[in-house]
Amino acid sequence: MKLGAFSVSLAVKDLQTSKSFYEKLGFEKFGGDMEMNYLIMKNGDSLIGLFQGMFEENILTFNPGWDSSAQEVEGYDDVRAIEKELKSKGIQFAQETDGSKSGPASFVITDPDGNTILVDQHI
Repeated sequence: MKLGAFSVSLAVKDLQTSKSFYEKLGFEKFGGDMEMNYLIMKNGDSLIGLFQGMFEENILTFNPGWDSSAQEVEGYDDVRAIEKELKSKGIQFAQETDGSKSGPASFVITDPDGNTILVDQHI
């Protein structure tokens, strides 16, 4: 199962303060918009998303079809195929894909310790 690029989406209290902190760790702005209350920051292949006021807890995020530079990769597993395989293994879903046959879609599951996992395909 190819889940794609991995990042951690952090629920932050103050976007500017968090941005400054992660810049000290060598992260640079990769995407997002301060005015929209989120930034995507990158250090090498490491990605973090900083989100102010969008959700309450941190989220593990996977992006099928993308590498760590948000470039499309060949031979990826479509999010709907991943969802189907996980369902066959008895995984419970907090949110399922929209049922479309192709293109962008996402689902949400929760691990045994309550950590939210978002599988979010953009292509």
